Amino acid sequence: MARTIRITATDGSTVEYVDEIIGAGGMKDVYFSPDKSYVVAFFRDKQDFNAKDRLLNITGIYRERIFNADGGNYWKDLYCWPTKVVEHNGKLGLVCPTYQKHFFFSIGSINNDFLGIKGKEKEGKWYASAKNQNKFLAPAEKGDWFKYFQICIRISRAVKRLHAAGLAHSDLSYKNVLIDPTSGRAAIIDIDGLVVPGKYPPDVLGTPDFIAPEVIATKHLKIGDASRKLPSIATDRHALAVMIYMYLLNRHPLRGGKVWDLDSAKDEELSMGAKAIFVEHPTDPTNRVKVNQLHPSLLPQGDPNKLPYSICGPYLKELFNRAFIDGLQNPSLRPTADEWEQALLKTTDLMQPCQNPQCAHKWFVFDNTRTPKCPFCGKEYKGQLPVLNLYYSPKLGVFKPENYRLMVYDKQLLYMWHVNRLVSANEKTTEEQKKPVGDFHFHNGKWILINRKLPGLYDKDLDKKIEIGQAVELTEGKRILLSTEEGGRLIVVQLVNN
Repeated sequence: MARTIRITATDGSTVEYVDEIIGAGGMKDVYFSPDKSYVVAFFRDKQDFNAKDRLLNITGIYRERIFNADGGNYWKDLYCWPTKVVEHNGKLGLVCPTYQKHFFFSIGSINNDFLGIKGKEKEGKWYASAKNQNKFLAPAEKGDWFKYFQICIRISRAVKRLHAAGLAHSDLSYKNVLIDPTSGRAAIIDIDGLVVPGKYPPDVLGTPDFIAPEVIATKHLKIGDASRKLPSIATDRHALAVMIYMYLLNRHPLRGGKVWDLDSAKDEELSMGAKAIFVEHPTDPTNRVKVNQLHPSLLPQGDPNKLPYSICGPYLKELFNRAFIDGLQNPSLRPTADEWEQALLKTTDLMQPCQNPQCAHKWFVFDNTRTPKCPFCGKEYKGQLPVLNLYYSPKLGVFKPENYRLMVYDKQLLYMWHVNRLVSANEKTTEEQKKPVGDFHFHNGKWILINRKLPGLYDKDLDKKIEIGQAVELTEGKRILLSTEEGGRLIVVQLVNN
């Protein structure tokens, strides 16, 4: 039986681990604590003073700023953040919380888990490729499209918080994010690689497919050369955009059909670096995907003609253009993590459940047409579809369109962040604000909104207050004031009939 080793962390606390390696990454060997509530990971190679100092900052001042501030508990589910630094037998190590149970495969792959991944970590890479989704993963492990939006929201929010603290991940990729599509949860790992302000950055450029073009294009330069680009908040923004694109569309935004050099290494360097071109660039066809060269397991996701990025809705399409066209070689133009979070949230309000019970994706984004249909299975929406156009009031009695819509489906819920533009759906949302204030139903052939908690709900057409517990019918052109308070919105109903 393996022995238990007791050591003292740099903060003076006692740390115990069982002397049996339970995992080995590229740089560290990992051991369980006796109760498996945390792990101890030792670097195999000797770390210098700069590395130790950087890790002390990550486990010290930056951890305290994020987790000990108001609302700090929220972030515990979004990061696997190291808690202590240890040294033993000349090796530097870290103490980290054990991954949460939902981040381990409960079933694994199809055909009785022939890949042997049951019980393994749900590394994000498993869910980003069409081949894994189509050939290997068990259906119960895949989740639905709405869950991937929730995952992307959580990743964006976690990256936003890092950047707000002045930190960059340095190796943001599907290798360093755990996701659970069955619940929509996600957590960023390998926090020890953070780029800390004023500290020498870790000797990591990133994971292939996620390294920013400017880093690849200048990696041949010596460290210290002012022209060499190293991991930063700007490179994180590129990696985040790639990750979101891959989770939602199951293909890479830069891997198209263009071959820049017959030498594979040189071609990789150019296609991901100085010559990188978006595969769905609207005016430059240079790097279009050659569908006839794709393996059948990569279809239909691998074919942008069948599933273009526009199926992700107008808000995300705009950000993908900024990330992979405007900002691809100009880092200052890349969308921020906060912009991704907001666009993803607004897009979830455009989503509709697919009416095909056999549809694997189960959800789609309304395409603003009179004949909406699911792009994945082709099922057309049949029936009456209410679209709520949201308006804000810059001054009393005046309402202006907000470029924000809310799609309605049976039993959908209305929340305070829909009612009032001063309330946001983010980490600062209070428990009270998370409670539904209304719900929508298709009842006796009519669409209705039932008021559950709104004291200022008004039918503007009838100049009538809708009391709590009462319902208002959603008819074409109906104007409903959701709140009379500052920031309160007005909705105008549009009915799509198909």
